[in-house]
Amino acid sequence: MEKSDTLKSLSPAELRLLIRQEDPRIKTTSGLAEGYQQANVVILPKHLADDFEDFCHKNPTSCPPLAKHADIRTDISQYYVYEEGRMQAVDPGFWSDMVCFYQGCSFGFEGRLKQAGVPVRNVEQGKNVSMYRTAVPCIPAGAFSCPLVVTMRPVPAAMLDTVVEVTHLNPLAHGAPVHIGDPALLGVQDLSSPDYGDAVELQPGDVPVFWACGVTAIEAILSSKPPLAFSHSPGCMFLTDGVDPAASAPDPELIPLSFLVSHNPLMYSLASKSAVAKIRQLETIIGEDPGQRGIKALFVQDELLRSCLALSHASSVAITTGFPTHFMHSPADETDGPPGAIAMATMLLSLGKQVTLVMDKREQDMNRAIIDEAVRKGVLKSEVPLVTFEDSGPDSALHFLCHNGDPHTPRYDHLIAIERSGRAADGNYYNMRGINIKHLVDPIDNLFIAAEEIPGITTSGIGDGGNELGMGKLKEKVANLMPSGSLIACDVPADYAITAGVSNWGGYAVACGLYLLHTCPSHQRYLKKGLGLTTPEDQLQDWTANLPSVDKEESILSTLMSFGIRSGKTGNLAMEVDGLTFHPTHSDIITRLLEVTRGSKPANT
Repeated sequence: MEKSDTLKSLSPAELRLLIRQEDPRIKTTSGLAEGYQQANVVILPKHLADDFEDFCHKNPTSCPPLAKHADIRTDISQYYVYEEGRMQAVDPGFWSDMVCFYQGCSFGFEGRLKQAGVPVRNVEQGKNVSMYRTAVPCIPAGAFSCPLVVTMRPVPAAMLDTVVEVTHLNPLAHGAPVHIGDPALLGVQDLSSPDYGDAVELQPGDVPVFWACGVTAIEAILSSKPPLAFSHSPGCMFLTDGVDPAASAPDPELIPLSFLVSHNPLMYSLASKSAVAKIRQLETIIGEDPGQRGIKALFVQDELLRSCLALSHASSVAITTGFPTHFMHSPADETDGPPGAIAMATMLLSLGKQVTLVMDKREQDMNRAIIDEAVRKGVLKSEVPLVTFEDSGPDSALHFLCHNGDPHTPRYDHLIAIERSGRAADGNYYNMRGINIKHLVDPIDNLFIAAEEIPGITTSGIGDGGNELGMGKLKEKVANLMPSGSLIACDVPADYAITAGVSNWGGYAVACGLYLLHTCPSHQRYLKKGLGLTTPEDQLQDWTANLPSVDKEESILSTLMSFGIRSGKTGNLAMEVDGLTFHPTHSDIITRLLEVTRGSKPANT
């Protein structure tokens, strides 16, 4: 049951007076003093104060630093006391040689959520908010080292953007969420058993949303074992006279938006309106169709964005390409696909991801030589493993994708196919002319099929005709709207199907989109769970240097020509892709993608 209207109408000063008088109606401060900041409180010996202040600066979302007529000894309804790192039940009243820290609390934004029409379930249910110890380590400082603690509030999925915006505008109350979705991704196994506070029930349609919590400071105290320390009791906050600062809104382009990026496990991600707008610009550019392939009919907005978000959260990525459309030539492959694959691999490597290339066995030596040449020319950042996949039994794909064939320990977080021949409904593989090229294609499709049942592996497909691996997500559109679509349409879906006038452009756009996300403060904050990790200037320069460029893409196309790889549409052994010459068509697209991308500002995280 919610707090009484009488209590909710009182000012912080009036409520502090009632707390001093030990008013039995005030068990927690959730739902009280709406529009005012509430504070976590930590009181430590002076000799630990500098270390703890450093800990707060390094973990600003967990411990954001924040009252007239305030008396810390009496203005919290219940205290925890610690002696040598052990929690004690009684306040000894010993205050000499101590330093007090006031830190923001998420109760400070609950009033704003209610004003925005968002149900605050813990208040509705008359419970303290749920708080959980996570497996995410905070950044240590001196004597203080501990895991991140989070609060959880159930939120209707349709209201996530509202919740993100409202809380983003109040950084002193921990700001925007640090995780939305499956609690196991934070190391929290059971929402019904919080480490602090009460279990709050989710209603149908709710999604668990997690914010950094000031109770992290309690964990820091427990780990550092000071001779004497005090804190508020979780949920029993200090009520300040500070007004909710949300009225002074920052640049609206920096407000985050939320996007569902995985169903299994459930995971949302955040990116600023500015970064989202730029990635949508990239998506528009690559959707142009100078070759008149009809690809615009397959377009689905934000497939590029969601794929980039999922890739940003991944740690190990496998990329496959290869379309042997020229079955009368050797090699049979075309110039579309490998350049885009290499562009993505280079950016992923610069972001610290593990990258593996999965290729057909028939051209393994040639592809290895192409990769070596790309590294030698500086087009590819560094060597990457090149592996093949053969179907040697019913569990082949599972063992390829997961350590020891265990679906709980996937080897890769994300699979990407770019201009990779995809299996049609009849089990064959067709080029755009409807010719079956199955004899030239290894069953890499099986990896995408197996990944559908393995939690933690997301898939993306990039294509320009509908017969590419991953385009099975759009197979009805392909069958109805593309030439020979009912025959050639790929039957194997990916979670995200990125369509482009030329598939290479999709690879370039993914690389640029990843750069935009890694220079987006809102996304970086979310990616790092609100911890204060900084981006060195040399790393930012490295990301910029590893974007695709006209010179690099011209170089890799020249390398492909030297190995006898031909243009897809015409079969010409020339500086062209899908019948379009590199200059001016492809070079112009690359230039425009870079103009959008380099307009972004570095993140100050």
